Amino acid sequence: MNAKILDVRFVHEGWSRFGIAKVRLADGSEVDRELEDHGNSVGVLPYDPDRRVAALVRELRVPALYVEGAQTQLEAPAGLIEEGAPEENARREVLEEVGLRLHELEPVGTTYSCAGISTERIHLFLAAYRSEDRTSGGGGAEGEHENIKVVEMALDDLAGMMDRGGLTDLKTLTLALALRARHPDLFRR
Repeated sequence: MNAKILDVRFVHEGWSRFGIAKVRLADGSEVDRELEDHGNSVGVLPYDPDRRVAALVRELRVPALYVEGAQTQLEAPAGLIEEGAPEENARREVLEEVGLRLHELEPVGTTYSCAGISTERIHLFLAAYRSEDRTSGGGGAEGEHENIKVVEMALDDLAGMMDRGGLTDLKTLTLALALRARHPDLFRR
């Protein structure tokens, strides 16, 4: 017998939906499991191969504030898929958040952001850019209260931060590792 969801009861519906799923396990027993559902998303690590920098954002994340008092978290630009292909949404998010018009996207993979609780699947991309691709200062979409600060960081500094365990955002860590694995020449002085 395979596991099967018997029922889902949502206890909150807002930006995210939070629910309790009644699940029949493979051994026949029934258990309740929590789930959070807000849709799928994209995450992109834009990098300039000529200047050897990455375009990142600093943004308030209330869970990190709650757990450790962190006022902001350093992250790759990201956002929910609203409509259309993940690639279209990736380009839109990077334009809104860091003010860069992206062309080619290099897919890294699609993963669950936190499979133990969330239904979110995040589509991850690397994207090279040039100075002439900058269209604005970024900062986030009007009216979304994101208060995003754009950070251009040298790739060597990003690698050092990663190696010291200083990247606390999983998508950003994954993308930085993928960039170093796929394009190691960018990290050599």
